[in-house]
Amino acid sequence: MPPTSTTTAAARRQISSRRRTSAPRRRSPPPSPPPKRMKLLTEILQKAAYAVVEREDYGDVSCEQCRSGERSEELLLCDKCDKGYHMKCLRPIVVRVPIGSWICNKCSGDGQRRVRRLSQRKIIDFFRIQKCKKDDIKMKCRSLQDSRKRRRRSLVYQKKRRRLLPFIPSADPTQRLKQMGTLASALTALHMEFSDDLTYLPGMAPQSANQAKFEQGGMQVLSKEDIETLEQCRAMCKRGECPPLLVVFDSCEGYTVEADDQIKDLTIIAEYSGDVDYIKNREHDDCDSMMTLLLARDPSKSLVICPDKRGNIARFINGINNHTPDGKKKQNCKCVRYSVNGECRVILVATRDIAKGEKLYYDYNGYEHEYPTQHFV
Repeated sequence: MPPTSTTTAAARRQISSRRRTSAPRRRSPPPSPPPKRMKLLTEILQKAAYAVVEREDYGDVSCEQCRSGERSEELLLCDKCDKGYHMKCLRPIVVRVPIGSWICNKCSGDGQRRVRRLSQRKIIDFFRIQKCKKDDIKMKCRSLQDSRKRRRRSLVYQKKRRRLLPFIPSADPTQRLKQMGTLASALTALHMEFSDDLTYLPGMAPQSANQAKFEQGGMQVLSKEDIETLEQCRAMCKRGECPPLLVVFDSCEGYTVEADDQIKDLTIIAEYSGDVDYIKNREHDDCDSMMTLLLARDPSKSLVICPDKRGNIARFINGINNHTPDGKKKQNCKCVRYSVNGECRVILVATRDIAKGEKLYYDYNGYEHEYPTQHFV
């Protein structure tokens, strides 16, 4: 007999009730742990092995060289060893307060810098010296003879014009290698590359900004004859015939340049080279060898040469103390800005005869009286 609808519904309710009773019961969630109590600072310091205490009062700091705490405004504190040094007691002397962090010579190892010897192959590769052919040497001799003939014809005229003279390289190739080796060693110690040209990099001033017509009041134009002399000096440097100069390390002045042979008055010593940038971008730069290239009518367009990454021997020639008569007597060369084919260039020229072994000095404030030279020796 088939089941009725009422019996079927009752059976379904009975099965569903069995399923509900057989299902496991849900457990209630465990009680949450009590909140952690944060430790007090006093408890942490009691368990700590040591505590770092920042030094706020530097009134008892004294100079490590002279052991004096006077002239606190001239004391520099090393960011590594926290020791103090007077700017005048440091070797080399620090002229102005460095921007940003400063590390003393003992911590940085700068006091161990010296001019070391390099092999001939390394010197040739470092300066990218070009080998000249015999035909080039013959043409060079002919050009020198022709220039001497021209000078004999117009001797009186040239004395009035005071033409610039090319430097005379040392005749001994070994001596020239020694001179270039000292420069290569100094540039390597400062992590610099050698460059005899003005460099224009992205993010800095473009080459189109370096125009002599932007100079306020005009710029002195280099004559055609002097441009030929300048190009002659550049060609000699490319052949490895460098000016007779040595880069030496002085314990008081740092790297400096001295004459390795006699240099006559009005001789071209070197052309200032490096990266060209706007002055406004270098207002907070700590490079101590920046050179003014262009003083434009619009100050935002004024340019400087920055030899912090690329440069030549001009970067190591020191300045005089132009606040004392003895300091002014040491000057034996000057820095002149010329317009060369419409472009601004900076050339170092001898102002008198320079004897062998004499150090080279010029006035850092030839155009602007802003660089402090009171502490120069």
